[in-house]
Amino acid sequence: MNSVNTNVGALIALQNLNATSTELMQVQNRINTGKRVSSAKDNGAVWAIAQGQRGESQALNAVKESLQRGQSAVDVALSAGESVSELLLQMKEKALAASDSSLDSTARTQLNDDYKSLRDQITKVVNNADFNGANMIKASGTTIYALGSSDGAAANKVTVAAQDLSLAGISLTATSFTTATMATTQLGLVNTAIDSVSSKLAKLGTGSKALELQLNFVGKLQDALDTGVGNLVDADLAKESARLQALQTKQQLGIQALSIANSSSSNLLSLFR
Repeated sequence: MNSVNTNVGALIALQNLNATSTELMQVQNRINTGKRVSSAKDNGAVWAIAQGQRGESQALNAVKESLQRGQSAVDVALSAGESVSELLLQMKEKALAASDSSLDSTARTQLNDDYKSLRDQITKVVNNADFNGANMIKASGTTIYALGSSDGAAANKVTVAAQDLSLAGISLTATSFTTATMATTQLGLVNTAIDSVSSKLAKLGTGSKALELQLNFVGKLQDALDTGVGNLVDADLAKESARLQALQTKQQLGIQALSIANSSSSNLLSLFR
C-alpha cells in the first residue's frame, strides 16, 4: 500500500542506517583505543576477568621490587664478604711469615702490627656493608625475606639468611702474636676463619641465585599475564580496518537507500496529474 502518512521503506532504511552507524562507531572506538573490550559495557564478563589479571600483573611489580632490593642487599654482602676473604688471606701471609722461628723480634712486631691493622679493617668492612639499612654480615645481621608471589604468603617468600662475618662470628677475636709459637696458633685460626668465610659466602651466593631465579620467573609470569589480558581485550586492527571500510560503504549505500525511500511519497503526485 502506498501512503503519504507512513513511509515503510524509509523507516526500514532508517533503521538499517542507524544500525550501520552504531557498528561504525563501535569499530572506530576499537581502532582509537586498540581494544575490543575497553569498558564493562563492551563485555562485562571479559572486562572483569581482564581487570583481575591486570591487578595480578601490577601486584607482581611489588614482588619484583622486593626481589631486586633483596638482590642488592645480598650483592653488597657478597662484595664485602669477598673483601673480608682477601683480608684474611693477607693475614695468613703475615702470620705465616711471623711463624718463622729465625725471625727477629723487631720484624715479628712489624708483622704483628700489619696483622692487627688487617684485622681492624675486617671490622670496618663488615660494619659498612649496609644497603637500605640492611646489613647481612654483621653480628645479628639482617635476614632477607623477599616477596616471592603476589599473595605475600610466607611459604612463597625467598629467604636468604644473614651470615655473621664479624671477628667473633669467624672465631678470630684473639688476633695478636709476639712469638713464633703464637704466630703459628694465629695461622691455624686464620685458616679456620678462611674456611668459615668461604662457607658463608657460598650460602649467600646460593641465596643470590635463588633471588635471581625467582625474579626471572616473576618477569616471565608478568609477561604471560599481560599477553593473556591482551588476548582477551585487544582488537585485531587489521580486521577492524577491513570492517571500517565495509561499514563506511554500507553507510553510504544506506543514505542512498533512505533518499530513494523518501522520494517515493513525491512519486504519488504523478498519480493525480
